[in-house]
Amino acid sequence: MRAVIDVGGGTRDIFGAGVFDYFLEHGVTFDRCYGVSAGGANIASFIAGQQFRNYEFYTEYAMRKEYMSFDNFIKTGSYVDLDYVYGTLSNSYGEYPLDYEAFKENPAEFILVATEAKTGETKYFTKDDISKNNYAPLNASSCVPVVNKPYEINDVEYFDGGLADPIPYKKALEDGCDEFVIILTRPRNGRRDNAKDKRIAQVLARQYPKAAELLENRAELYNEQLDAVNLLEAQGKATIIAPDSIGKLKTLTKDLDMLKNLYRKGLVAAKYAGLDS
Repeated sequence: MRAVIDVGGGTRDIFGAGVFDYFLEHGVTFDRCYGVSAGGANIASFIAGQQFRNYEFYTEYAMRKEYMSFDNFIKTGSYVDLDYVYGTLSNSYGEYPLDYEAFKENPAEFILVATEAKTGETKYFTKDDISKNNYAPLNASSCVPVVNKPYEINDVEYFDGGLADPIPYKKALEDGCDEFVIILTRPRNGRRDNAKDKRIAQVLARQYPKAAELLENRAELYNEQLDAVNLLEAQGKATIIAPDSIGKLKTLTKDLDMLKNLYRKGLVAAKYAGLDS
């Protein structure tokens, strides 16, 4: 079985949007699709067959204060209004609805990674956890700690899936996948540094010590998993698609020129991955 993994990375994952738009244009498909944070949103549109949908979110909707702003943070305690993104915009009555019927009917499996805020355990949501106009697992997977309050589903609070399982290749292996396409939003050998994470973890630890511990150690886990998938690629089992550089792009960058350039890099990188041949 062939799997695709999109690791997310906030607005930097417009790179992944470019990759998936190329895949849609050229009929590239997967048996199982694993999304982390923004990667889950990219994959939802991909499974639904909605080319260019994610591009609109990154380049138009993300510029709105309703999407993400300090006004949101002051009013609600969350910088990114996830209900606006995955509800107001994405529901059937929204500006750019997810084609839920196409999403549901596509035979590809969808696995969405989130982190339980209290326990630090990994939660893998699936299509069965998603229903029309109820895309809460996407909110949970994209809920960046401290920047946002945890997102609650059925009395369980969640943070971003990148804390617990940033590159979920092991889950894909356990699920029986033997061929992998891994979309990164950092250069393929770009190592994470934990200095910033440690500072944020100190704030998070007051209420969510388990999640804070994961955040403090996130760089180490990401780097270990990056080494593992590079090894899979060397063994001929994986294809890594990553930007050659990201410049000064941060997780929640709103610089349109930089974002559009990264989208174009995604299109080109997908082409040279050779998956449509």
